[in-house]
Amino acid sequence: MLTQEENELICRVGPGTPMGNLFREYWLPAMLTEEVPDPDSDPVRILMLGEQLIAFRDTNGKVGLIQNNCPHRGASLFFGRNEEAGLRCVYHGWKFDVAGHCIDMPNEPAESDFKSKVKALAYPTIERGGIVWAYLGPRQAPPPLPDLEGNVLPGAQAWAYQQSANWFQVLEGHIDTAHVSFLHYGGIQPEDVPPGTFSEYQLRQRSAHFEVIDTEGGASYAARRPAYDGTAYWRVAQWIFPAFSMAPPGVLGLGKRNACEVPLDDHHTITYQMSVSRGRPGGNGPNASMNPIPMQPRTTDWYGRYQPMVQPDNDFLIDRTVQRENRGSAGYTGINGIAMQDAAITSSMGPIYDRRQEHLGTSDAMVIRVRRRLIAAIRAHMQNGTVPPGVDTPEAYRVRSGGVLLPEGADWVEATRELRTAFVEHKDLDPALNGPL
Repeated sequence: MLTQEENELICRVGPGTPMGNLFREYWLPAMLTEEVPDPDSDPVRILMLGEQLIAFRDTNGKVGLIQNNCPHRGASLFFGRNEEAGLRCVYHGWKFDVAGHCIDMPNEPAESDFKSKVKALAYPTIERGGIVWAYLGPRQAPPPLPDLEGNVLPGAQAWAYQQSANWFQVLEGHIDTAHVSFLHYGGIQPEDVPPGTFSEYQLRQRSAHFEVIDTEGGASYAARRPAYDGTAYWRVAQWIFPAFSMAPPGVLGLGKRNACEVPLDDHHTITYQMSVSRGRPGGNGPNASMNPIPMQPRTTDWYGRYQPMVQPDNDFLIDRTVQRENRGSAGYTGINGIAMQDAAITSSMGPIYDRRQEHLGTSDAMVIRVRRRLIAAIRAHMQNGTVPPGVDTPEAYRVRSGGVLLPEGADWVEATRELRTAFVEHKDLDPALNGPL
């Protein structure tokens, strides 16, 4: 369990907090490209790490991320006119480019040079793989973007959804493989899936033996279950600083995907999913084929982006009849969809759970390791200015997750080294080995 001080250290992310400062060392997803679809399209409110910002795509197609309040008298730039390569405040006409420079000040005399002395806070952005990345940190020259297959390779796409929970509660759900056999697949039996697949091994023994290692960019865990004929089934997954995760479904060596938890504030999180896999039906908007979660109509308030239809206030539309029947992927919980089953659990803990109340077991080995690494990195950064892992090493993100069969007694770390390495093709691997789960 964490002490109250440690819990606050990890979970609080606002400006000036130790965790907030750590987050700001990294490039982070700020929004999807689809949110600012065209040059001079509508500005968008972006809440990120507790900071209110306004995003806009200028006439030249460049995305700006600028402070909410105009530097003149504090009017919100959300109401600004996005025109002629800048965002113009409608209060007095001051206009700012994507770098925050004031490029027009029509209420001042023509001979005045006052506009050259005024600059709005603006953060660098880069678009890649359907995501607008932003750097909110202190460096004049930002570090490189992380080398994430799901965001780098041709065909990379992204989708997002918001949850009413602290970012770390959401992340811990994504690095916890033990819950999958219950929360997501408790209503499915081994005989319901093809024999000899990873799905069968996972259902035949719902508990597992866990091993965790440190990696260059974070940590990796492997969960072992018995298979057939002297082999063992291993589920290998990744966490990379500060909030990236790679879940283990699929065949190790084939999956090119990751998630990232971005805190809006201490109590709200947007999860960005990135992959080069084919889209799935559902959702709405330009990336509708990628988003499997039915969404509410988008609104313009600070929390109006990517809100699922199912929410805590409608009990995630739990169907108690389905739950009693306990059949299929929704049967165990009565809640449809893996992501929303996770969301129901993480939000049910409250905005920030008091982890002094926990009783952790052997299956929580990865959760424990990630907490230790995060706390050590936060304290080193806070006390000594130590650069956190992964900031200057984009190659630390070149990892993969998934399942693999190994001989009993094999060293999984050595045996999977190549399969865990990203940007390597394995054409001999069969995705059908995973089965339907």
